[in-house]
Amino acid sequence: MNSYHRTLEHLPLLEKRRPLAYAITLGFCVVAWWLRLVLDPFFPPGFPYLTFFPAVILASFLFGRGPGIVAAVLCGLLAWYFFIPPFGSFALARGTPVALLFYIGVVAVDILLVHWMQLANARLMAERERSASLAARTEILFEELQHRVSNNLQMVGAMLALQRRGVADGEAKRAIGEAAARLQLIGRIQRRLYGSRGEPLALDAFVTALVEDLAESSGKPGIRHVVEANSALLLPPDRAIPLALIVAEGIANAIEHGFADRETGTILVQVCAEGGRLSLSIRDDGAGVAENFDLAEVDSLGLRIARSLAQGMDAELRIIPARPGTLVELRNIPIDRAVQPAV
Repeated sequence: MNSYHRTLEHLPLLEKRRPLAYAITLGFCVVAWWLRLVLDPFFPPGFPYLTFFPAVILASFLFGRGPGIVAAVLCGLLAWYFFIPPFGSFALARGTPVALLFYIGVVAVDILLVHWMQLANARLMAERERSASLAARTEILFEELQHRVSNNLQMVGAMLALQRRGVADGEAKRAIGEAAARLQLIGRIQRRLYGSRGEPLALDAFVTALVEDLAESSGKPGIRHVVEANSALLLPPDRAIPLALIVAEGIANAIEHGFADRETGTILVQVCAEGGRLSLSIRDDGAGVAENFDLAEVDSLGLRIARSLAQGMDAELRIIPARPGTLVELRNIPIDRAVQPAV
């Protein structure tokens, strides 16, 4: 079907080889004359043009208005000479002018209709080419915008990191360092928010790329990172950044606290959708948190931000001992707002 549509879009054919188009048109006329001659005994009187109309229409459809007009003239002369009394001449007997006018009217309408169709087809092709060109330009501009936004965010993060060196207060220095790290993380996330055509990335690809990025920058290559996510889900950008920041905070805490005295271990990130809700879990086999750990009473800026982001998504965030290790859960994200089925 696609090949058929592509052929129709390139009509009329042989525009750069017009002699060949006219030669084939002549062949159509000869075949139409031969068929009319062979079938003449089977036709009742009064059908001189029956096999010639298809030749005219076919020539117009395949090769355009010029060959169609040539076919109409040649077929009309052949029908007049061989199949309109008196046979074998171009004499104008009674009724011949009416028959010729009928033929001229029919083929003129046929040629005009085919010509108008091909003009509309040419305009459609030109519009499609313009649309493709605009789409390619839009894609380039979109990718450039993504890179610029990402670069600007990372630049601001780098400037904060430089400013941190001149701060004497320990608490302020730590806060600026955390802000710089988060801005640089958001800048890296920005590059991954969309595919090359602007569509949201599949959830599994986005989370996997994010975790690999975090693992590479962790400084502990012995810690294994595993991601399990549904590939049939897409993540809109307004949910991607908060989800990514929560994942980053969970992995950073696991590496900083759970594996503070170890160089090996496993961090498992799972994302699944069930019962109209999306759930995220980050499990490590490190030291683990205390049994009486209470997220609401933690003073850590990163965990306070994560808790705020979870509330913004109408989700529930909790951190509990996993024996061994720690389990970070982000539960009950409304699926109609968080993800869409991939098509």
